[in-house]
Amino acid sequence: MSPVNTVNDMAQNWTPSSWRNKPIQQVPDYPDADALKATEARLAKFPPLVFAGEARRLTASLAEVAEGRGFLLQGGDCAESFAEHEADNIRDFFRVFLQMAVVLTFGAQQPVVKIGRIAGQFAKPRSSNVEKKDGTELPSYRGDIINGIEFNEKSRVPDPERQIMAYRQSAATLNLLRAFAQGGYANLDNVHKWMLGFVKDSPQAERYRALADRISETMDFMKAIGINADNHANLRETDFFTSHEALLLGYEEAMTRTDSTSGDYYATSGHMIWIGDRTRQTDHAHIEYARGIKNPIGLKCGPSLDPDELLTLIDMLNPANEAGRLTLIARFGHDKVADHLPKLIRAVEREGRKVVWSCDPMHGNTITLNNYKTRPFERILSEVDSFFQIHRAEGTHPGGIHIEMTGKNVTECTGGARALSGEDLQDRYHTHCDPRLNADQALELAFLVAERMKGGRDEEKQVVNG
Repeated sequence: MSPVNTVNDMAQNWTPSSWRNKPIQQVPDYPDADALKATEARLAKFPPLVFAGEARRLTASLAEVAEGRGFLLQGGDCAESFAEHEADNIRDFFRVFLQMAVVLTFGAQQPVVKIGRIAGQFAKPRSSNVEKKDGTELPSYRGDIINGIEFNEKSRVPDPERQIMAYRQSAATLNLLRAFAQGGYANLDNVHKWMLGFVKDSPQAERYRALADRISETMDFMKAIGINADNHANLRETDFFTSHEALLLGYEEAMTRTDSTSGDYYATSGHMIWIGDRTRQTDHAHIEYARGIKNPIGLKCGPSLDPDELLTLIDMLNPANEAGRLTLIARFGHDKVADHLPKLIRAVEREGRKVVWSCDPMHGNTITLNNYKTRPFERILSEVDSFFQIHRAEGTHPGGIHIEMTGKNVTECTGGARALSGEDLQDRYHTHCDPRLNADQALELAFLVAERMKGGRDEEKQVVNG
């Protein structure tokens, strides 16, 4: 059977609700099925949050990354919360994210595709269905779209009305992000000034100053020849996309729409959705849903994923082998990446599959310290280093990083230039789920990744020049 026929057959056997006929993991137990059904029916009539044309534009940008001509920066909150939905929080995140993107653009000498874990990242998979405290056992917190974080019986009951709240918060967040991205806040001059402020105040200022000075010289040259934000819109505006884990499939189905121009189905809850390492079973509901929509898809790849299963998943999610359709997000841990990533890369390369390779250095590096979950910065950086080294050894493109971060000065991950210790964790530990890099740590990581990108380019030049 030809690939085209295979694609057509799969499409004919798919509907937005066909996932309901499959086994499913990580599903909440709603006590009132009629209320859940009514909520999903309401959502199905709401306006889309994102549009098919935007998702297609993101796919085209990711196709450039897949071909080695771009870099993906994907990051944001572990889990968005209703309580912290404030304009300042969104602004602070966006500000740091833009600074990271500028530093990475200069390091890679390539366009950086900017995708936030925002405006939809409300649901979280859990390792256990229950949580115990002081002898009391309750259902686990699964994200604000499902139940409440407060440890009491009423809060932990899954409530369908929370889906409406999540939709409205996502719409408001998207509205502000679009204003920031297109209204002048993303002006390159502003971003550069913010970045210089970070360098000045950092304990590692000398290390970063050389790169910052080179960016300053480049911008001064551009101004000297008449290229500025007034006459070039791409210096004052930017493309910014949203993403989240597609965990709550009833919500995703309700937000699935048929594109009037192409007739294809799109998830309009976000520009990109990803499938988590706990829900990527080939015969289960989450893969079934994701294979039928035309958005770009992410797939988390953990230590339990073997090459043959990965190839099966790639064929299911991207049967047409479309560049930009599928991003493989590697999340092994600093001590496991060297054992697992090379064989996956070799299998994908052997079969000629077009994918974006991205590194998630967060989820495999979580430890408990002083009764707090944390992630040591040196382990995060170590996994990123290994990711780049492995791809260079295999002759493939290290296409991006995927991190959990915030624009706030939290104390959730240890280490970094300011050397946060285990004793510091209690100061500002605010996350609803997993520990996030704070603003300084996130930008520091961008500088360190940029150094490695520049080093890689210098090595390639030496090889070319003999």
